[in-house]
Amino acid sequence: MNLAVIYSRAILGINAPLITIEVHISEGLPGFTIVGLPETSVKEAKDRVRSALMNSNFVMPAKRITVNLGPADLPKEGSRYDLPIAIAILIASQQVTTNRHQQLEFIGELSLSGKLRTCRGTIPSIIAGKKAQRSTIIPFDNGHEAALIDNATCFTAMDLQQVCTHLTDQQKLPSAQRATAETITSANQHDMQDIIGQQSAKRALEICAAGNHNLLLFGPPGTGKTMLASRLTSIQPDMTEQEALECAAIKSISGGEFVAQDWCRRPFRTPHHTSSAVALVGGGRNPRPGEITLAHNGVLFLDELPEYQRKALDSLREPLEAGQITISRANQQVDFPANFQLIGALNPSPSGYYDNNKFGSNNSQVAKYLSKLSGPFLDRFDLTIEVPALPKGSLTEQGQRGENSEQIKQRVSAAQIIQRQRSNKLNDALTSKEIEYYCPLQHQDAIFLELAIDKMGLSTRAFHKIIKVARTIADLNNCIDINKSHLLEALSYRAMDRLLQQINV
Repeated sequence: MNLAVIYSRAILGINAPLITIEVHISEGLPGFTIVGLPETSVKEAKDRVRSALMNSNFVMPAKRITVNLGPADLPKEGSRYDLPIAIAILIASQQVTTNRHQQLEFIGELSLSGKLRTCRGTIPSIIAGKKAQRSTIIPFDNGHEAALIDNATCFTAMDLQQVCTHLTDQQKLPSAQRATAETITSANQHDMQDIIGQQSAKRALEICAAGNHNLLLFGPPGTGKTMLASRLTSIQPDMTEQEALECAAIKSISGGEFVAQDWCRRPFRTPHHTSSAVALVGGGRNPRPGEITLAHNGVLFLDELPEYQRKALDSLREPLEAGQITISRANQQVDFPANFQLIGALNPSPSGYYDNNKFGSNNSQVAKYLSKLSGPFLDRFDLTIEVPALPKGSLTEQGQRGENSEQIKQRVSAAQIIQRQRSNKLNDALTSKEIEYYCPLQHQDAIFLELAIDKMGLSTRAFHKIIKVARTIADLNNCIDINKSHLLEALSYRAMDRLLQQINV
């Protein structure tokens, strides 16, 4: 037999389409050709495979070798095809005789010595192989990722020689062991009690966590805006196993450092204000996930909002509504999940203060500073809250710490259970029709809210957001219906709108 067929997986977003690797060895002048839209790193596999075979006590056939990566219209990138190409050559040249490869998929980069090196994107590949009822052989260093997937048969190998002995039943490869509860933790190092005072901001953060709302914090420097934002994940309910696996798959394809012990922790991303639109939403010639995807099921915190490029911030508007980002290129279209909570922070003026008597910031300077943020982008925030400087004596008084994160987390979890039982989703995800059904208002309350919206000059989107925030407040208070007190509190979290009206922005 001079033809062999081996299965592997590509990376396309967070999906792993099947790649069929066909190797044909024929008579003729010695040559090694790879076809099927291979990128440069795939074309270079011929040199790595040749050296790996020779240093693993195999023979590189001195014949014409043709490698086809199908489907041919899907671009192939990365070094993950080294191992399947090498195995296919060994089977086609009859140096390895086996039928076990038909129930296996292979992923791994080969060093010149034949050792297997880690590669990115193994989690989506293992999940896809599990659905196809095939086992996967991966590098040993990727074993900790495979351990996260339940009921998936996955083998880990140190080098090419071990894979071949497994195929010929000489010595079976070890299976990746399922991670135990002791090796997985969701502990958080931050606690809400670390923050002195700021009870109004803590209350806003609790509402934000309960309904999955977006929050904007503004106030002078040093008042605790960053500390508040960094503690949001400490009061959010733990991720489900499915959510944690989604985040692990994203981390796997991004090529970042993967720590299995932290996989249950909700992501908290804080990109620098020099980040471009591509860095935030993802992109590139071969699309890679951006910060909004890396923050999936977690929090994206943007500090010093006016310092970001306006184009970069406006690129977040669509994924904030859709919960995903679609990146289109000439030869492919990739969807990345982007269901994240956006927390923004900014100073109210260039000097850091909104006070005509302090550092000389006047209304025109403040207006110019805040005009860097577009109105439609600011409209995406469900709550805005001022974080003022602490009053004199707060730093030395006792009893200003308030509740710890675990106490708040219990209320947030209870409110989310109510929401999921009612509509099978959190309040922030309710559509306009669902708002009418699940968030009905009394006639007099509806008239009051409409008058308030008109007086504040808010949009229809803001009208719906206020109702959804009021619904979350009612859930936290364990109230079946929304009443006027809930609406009043929701309206109080429009501090930025009042500031913009005051300075005529």
